[in-house]
Amino acid sequence: MQPIDWIIIVIYLIATMVLGLFLSHKESKPSTTGEEKEPKSLVDNLLAGRNLPWWLAGTSMAATTFSIDTPLYICGVVATRGIAGNWEWWSFGIAHIVLIYIFAGLWRRSEVVTDAELTELRYGGSTAAILRATKAFLFAVPINCIGIGYAMLAMVKVVDALQLWQSLGLNPGESGKLWTVIFLSIFVLIYTGVSGLWGVVITDFFQFFLGLLGAMIVAGIALHDVGGIHQLIPKVQGVTEFDVLSFIPITSNGGFGFTWNDAAGITATTFSAYLFVQWWSFRRSDGGGEFVQRLLAVKGNTEAAAKKEAEKATWFFNILHYIVRTWPWIITALAAIVLLPNLEDPELAYPTLMLKYLPSALLGLVVASLIAAFMSTISTSINWGASYLTNDLYRRFFRPQASDFELTNAVRISSVLVTVFGSIAAFYATDITTVFRLVIAIGTGPGLVLILRWFWWRINAAAELSAMIAGFIIGLVTTINPAINNIFPDFGWRLLGISVMTAVVWITVMFLTPPEDEETLLNFYTLVRPGGIGWQYQQYKTGLKSAQDLRTDILRVVAATLLMFGSMFAIGGFLLLQSMTGFLSLTIAVIGGIWLRQLNKKTIVPMPRPGLDDGF
Repeated sequence: MQPIDWIIIVIYLIATMVLGLFLSHKESKPSTTGEEKEPKSLVDNLLAGRNLPWWLAGTSMAATTFSIDTPLYICGVVATRGIAGNWEWWSFGIAHIVLIYIFAGLWRRSEVVTDAELTELRYGGSTAAILRATKAFLFAVPINCIGIGYAMLAMVKVVDALQLWQSLGLNPGESGKLWTVIFLSIFVLIYTGVSGLWGVVITDFFQFFLGLLGAMIVAGIALHDVGGIHQLIPKVQGVTEFDVLSFIPITSNGGFGFTWNDAAGITATTFSAYLFVQWWSFRRSDGGGEFVQRLLAVKGNTEAAAKKEAEKATWFFNILHYIVRTWPWIITALAAIVLLPNLEDPELAYPTLMLKYLPSALLGLVVASLIAAFMSTISTSINWGASYLTNDLYRRFFRPQASDFELTNAVRISSVLVTVFGSIAAFYATDITTVFRLVIAIGTGPGLVLILRWFWWRINAAAELSAMIAGFIIGLVTTINPAINNIFPDFGWRLLGISVMTAVVWITVMFLTPPEDEETLLNFYTLVRPGGIGWQYQQYKTGLKSAQDLRTDILRVVAATLLMFGSMFAIGGFLLLQSMTGFLSLTIAVIGGIWLRQLNKKTIVPMPRPGLDDGF
């Protein structure tokens, strides 16, 4: 690292801090006395006053999923399991398409502040309150902080690999990890805690495109140094013992018959679990967490306008996350296999390539882009965790009548707590891929309940609570206990096992406990008006038709899935000289696009809710 590199990094850090503090000042409400500014309301602080434009919300969603751990994780996956190993995160693209057409409108009509708050809208009584508190705590502390911890671990690994402290003439030794985490945590916390969601999403916008630029620079230089794409393809396949280039590890055995590619880097059961289980069984099957926070924050003067904004935001996220970003990361990972064949830790391939092949100034720019990716994820996680602790625990159970000033301070204190817990988690994490799988494991199981609660009146609070707790415990035990984990031959069987065991628990609990009371169900249906046959009685009692054509929306999901994955694999196919895959994928994308356009001509006009106008 040369002085010019550090100058670029410092300029970025200063610019980020100034922007965050400026937004904090700009978004404060003017006082009615004209003397000073009043504190923001909870909706202003956590949901940006429900005034986000779709492109800003979608970019922020993409920035949130692009942390500094992502390129390290993908380098590790491609080196050990090939391109097909990316189905571990590609499979969530199906859930994200479902979010566009099935859940975006439902979430926006619910008008809640967090997804945990929905539990007391959908269910009633003390069980719903316990569920809300449990969900808020689990998501804000263990699950969220584990995510923060492994993002910090990635940052520390990059700092170590690039020898950033040493380039300043410092030798912090074993304490270097501690001071790196502390400095980065405090820095992110300052502008996140004072600027709220507006500060997070605005900085996300710039951080995302800086991170994307950095990824493209690394991919371009790595590809150049390996001799171009025509040299990369034969070289990378020659130095690996499995089919590293396969997108979908299935091969034709002649005619219309297909068989599993035994040379693939993942097993058939793992691939099948990714494709057919993971995306609907995970705790974000209906959106969840940070994504829902963005959808609840989009602007819209009418119900239809807000729903449209939410759908456009989710589509923009999918395009950026899957179609745009996938291939710079994968090209870099493939080039690293060739350029760094003896690297002990494949996750360190990304920073090692940077240090070895990037010239001065460009190195500083790419390091700044990785810091930006890290900060965008951490800032969102801090704000998201603080929203649970403030809205769903502090305000709901301790201070229901708290003033805006008190809630604003609660958000800031909660932000500090989340950051501290996340920093602690970073010290117990050693391997990014392992921790990523832990996050998936402890979140697998309750997904089916989260989907069905929108479309079937019989799902009750006890069922969701038992699914959430059972999934967390089973996922944790099967991950950290080697003896139990040996029961499952591979990760795919473990995902399936967690899903099945969790389903047995929540289905049993549901039928052993009474349904929700009629008034609660009628109020929920009146507000949200989901589609399907699961609310026929409530439709009859309220006289309100559904605001959702579920059959058409499901067809839209299928068409959009063909369009998105077809587009993604068409780009990858042509880029990696797999012309047959490219043309076939392009055909699928075109078919999906034409079909989706025809389906979008079928519209359903939402009926006004009794006693409410068209606005929010």
